[in-house]
Order: sequence, then structure tokens, then C-alpha cells
Amino acid sequence: MHRRSLLALAASSLAFLTYGATASQAGDYRVTGPVAHENLAIYLVHGASAAGAVPLTLDEALAKNAVKVHETGSVNELQIENLGTDEVFVQSGSIVKGGQQDRVLSVSLMLPPKSGRIQIASFCVEQGRWSARGKEDVKTFATASAVVPSREAKLAMKAPAQAATPDTDAVSGIRGPRTKAYTGSDTSSRQQEVWKTVRSVQDKLSSNLAAPVAAAASQSSLQLALENEKLKDAQATYLAALQGSAEKDGDVVGYVFAVNGKLNSAEIYPSNGLFRKMWPKLLQASITEAIGARDSGGDATPTSEAALAFLDEATKGAASEKQLTANVKLETRAGDKAFSFETRGAEGALVHRSYLAK
Repeated sequence: MHRRSLLALAASSLAFLTYGATASQAGDYRVTGPVAHENLAIYLVHGASAAGAVPLTLDEALAKNAVKVHETGSVNELQIENLGTDEVFVQSGSIVKGGQQDRVLSVSLMLPPKSGRIQIASFCVEQGRWSARGKEDVKTFATASAVVPSREAKLAMKAPAQAATPDTDAVSGIRGPRTKAYTGSDTSSRQQEVWKTVRSVQDKLSSNLAAPVAAAASQSSLQLALENEKLKDAQATYLAALQGSAEKDGDVVGYVFAVNGKLNSAEIYPSNGLFRKMWPKLLQASITEAIGARDSGGDATPTSEAALAFLDEATKGAASEKQLTANVKLETRAGDKAFSFETRGAEGALVHRSYLAK
């Protein structure tokens, strides 16, 4: 399988004049930043865009009734169907709202037009409900407006069974391994860990906002907690400071972020057009994670070189491959300090790259 080549780090840094930050370049990508607000730092990944039309996002397609996400009666599996004539991008970590309980999708896909029903793995992010909520349709899901704001939840869903747990290098800001294993490959144990992280997200947000974020309609719903008005107010200053940073250049295809001086995650797309569509809710999720960690102390903000090294290191581990659909494959690599998850479609075309610090 084709994989991105990231060579040795560039010896020098270029001035990123707009923000007074620096740029680092290697292989196919250039990383600029950081652009920071309070305890959240953003690094932009620049690269060439693939040719062709930009697909619809899942949220766009749901709003147009071009896609249906169907309840199956199984907590950890849904069915998704593209009814339209455009390709639809589905991102891992997207929360779908409705059905018998809200879910988070655990893999990325590119749905072809008129796809028919396709199985997609999921985890519950609303423990306890198994019936209609208000006037929502219990058989389908209406929106996908948010991404799960928790590195720990993503690791519980996606990390290889025997990966090591996190520690942090004080110089680079990249987490390094300990000896204890992550949640195993058993889906039920991973689901328990996802529920645990949902409760942790809600508790941290409630503490740092000095108000409960759980909604009366469903106390356990992560999606409803993310719709809390006090949370939206707290997000506003971060959004004002950071959102425009990724909307100026036409070659931005992804981003890396750090919370409290620790590199957290990264998302990279095949084009600037798709990144721009995803950027608002990606940033909102990163902000939510930062708000939940406001009381956790912090280290010095990592450099752009450290952010580039984070991407590079994640690709150096042994690879495993999984066929997600007839035309989509997922390659997982476990580096010493981070994971990479690369999804490719027909003829090896990039669908999505995701990176998670251990």
C-alpha cells in the first residue's frame, strides 16, 4: 500500500509571517504554527490537493437526505447508505444523533453514489437509552454535527489491542510508552471504556464550566452535552482566535493540535476543499477537549518541528491492514509514541489519515 514518505526533519525553519510562528517541512507535508489560544495550540499541515470534485460530508448528505444511517439493533454496528449521486466522506469519530442511542462511528469511509447498505462499526455514546428520544426516529440517525472530543475515546475504539499506555517526553511533547496495555480487542470491553471516557468528558466540562452539561432529555448523551449553551459560550473565544488561521491558505490539508503543551491528535485529508468542510467541527472538538483540560496544568507549547516529528513517528511502526468495504482499506501503524490510521479507496486514493498520541 502506498504510504506517505516523511524524510528527516528540515534543518531550518521558515518565518510564518502572518502569525509570527515557524514552518517545518519534510516529505509531502509542510507544518506551520503554532497558533495558540489559552491551552490549545494548532499547527497547520500544508500539501498538494488531489484532483477532482470535493465529496459531500456526512452531515451535508444527511441534511440533503442523500444518506441514511440505519439502526440495526446492534450497539456496535450500523448500516449506512448513499442514496445520492455524489461521493460522501464519512469520518471516524463522527457522532450520529438519534436511533435507539447516539453512536460514534469508528472508521472512515468514502461512500460511492448509490452505494446500497454498508455495515459500519460504531460505539454507543449514550449509555442506557434503547428507545425513541422525544420525537426522534428510532430507526435512523438525523445528524452528524460533532466529532468525539476525546483522545482517550478514540484510542479505546481504534488502538491495537496490545499498545502501550501514555507517558510524555518533556522536551518534544510527544507521549512515550509505559508497560500497561490498552483495552483489548474485545468489543464489549472497548465499549465500557468508551462509556467511561464519555462520563469523564462530561465531568471535566461540568467542573471547568461550573455548571452541569448533561441534558435533562438524556443525562448520558455526549451529543446533547456538546450542545450545552455554557459550553458554546466558552468555545466562542477560542473559535474567534483560531478558526481563521486555517482559512487563509489554499494548500492546508490538515492540522495537528496540542493541549496543555502535549501533542494530542492530527487529521489529514486529500484536499483543501474537504479539510475546509471538516475544519469547523474538528476545531470545535479540539476546543472542547481543551476546555475540559483547563485545570490540568501544562508544558511549553511544542514547536512546529515537534508537530512534524509526531506525524513522522506514527508511521514508523509495523503495519496491519483491514478491508472495510469492497473498495476501502484501513492501514494501522503503531509507532513507539503514536498511531497512524490511513484509509484508502479505489486504486489507492487517499480517503483520510488520522494520528493519535499514545
